Amino acid sequence: MISLNRRDLLASAGLGVMAATWPRAAVAASPIRLSSVKFGSVSWLIDTIRAEGLEAKHGFELKIVEVATNAAAPIALLGGESDVIVSDWTWAMRQRSKGLDLKFAPYSATLGSLMVPTDSPVKTLADLRGKKIGVAGTGIDKSWILLRAYSRKVLGEDISKIAEPVFGAAPLVTEEFRNGRLDAVLNFWTYAARLAGRGARQILSMSDVMAALDINPAPALVGFIWSEKAVTDNAVAVDKLLAAVADANAVLAKSDAAWERLRPLIKPATDAELQSIKGFFRAGITPGWTPSDTASAEKLTKLLIELGDAELVGDGTRFDANLFYPARV
Repeated sequence: MISLNRRDLLASAGLGVMAATWPRAAVAASPIRLSSVKFGSVSWLIDTIRAEGLEAKHGFELKIVEVATNAAAPIALLGGESDVIVSDWTWAMRQRSKGLDLKFAPYSATLGSLMVPTDSPVKTLADLRGKKIGVAGTGIDKSWILLRAYSRKVLGEDISKIAEPVFGAAPLVTEEFRNGRLDAVLNFWTYAARLAGRGARQILSMSDVMAALDINPAPALVGFIWSEKAVTDNAVAVDKLLAAVADANAVLAKSDAAWERLRPLIKPATDAELQSIKGFFRAGITPGWTPSDTASAEKLTKLLIELGDAELVGDGTRFDANLFYPARV
């Protein structure tokens, strides 16, 4: 009688490789629940992490918690449904001022832009006098508040008084702009990139605005956010996720083939649109958070508190440098 051990039985069933690797992988892999909008730019990063085998390389398992909108991600984090989300650090600063132990690491330094049609006579902000400007968000959107401050500095007038702002969701104001019902649009970078790929022209970036307001370098506004206590209690290896993100960004910074693989997720209307999105994304890749970023973030926080009051940043919000997770060299 021939005796088969457990390994032989698994091999005979075609499971030899799994038997050899599964126990080690199960011990090494740490699950991380990351919130993501299905077709947002974070999903491009997730796809790259998986395509490049970066979960296995860094020893963690990425579990995606899909949310319908970016606004739903903070709810998932505060409700314990996600370990890590991607959102604005200004929101995290408000929560930290309320006593929550949130941390932030930058995701992208690319900011929104003010766009006009290719054949528009508008060359500068001053040319928008009497025109309609679509604004993604509401009257307390950070970009709009900063654009108003910029206009007061360079024009001596508030753009909200000399032009007509039209507020709405990013897809809606983008469509209104494409249909010629708006003279300009202030939108998030992904939408600005798509518009640029279809021929729209940028007249002002939010980086330009911040530089003019003496916020230089312009800090990344969007990044990974998590709770220190929850991460510690649940042994969530955030450092491993951030290392994988850095590797994925290194791929996307150089590989055009990686972007071709992402085409079904990005769904560009034209090759030019894909090239524009790729350029905007690459420009926003950041090595991490630095002391200079912290200094800029403090200036920006004080400015937003001054300009937006409690409605924008929340009553009692104060700057806390401990929010920011420093770059790992």
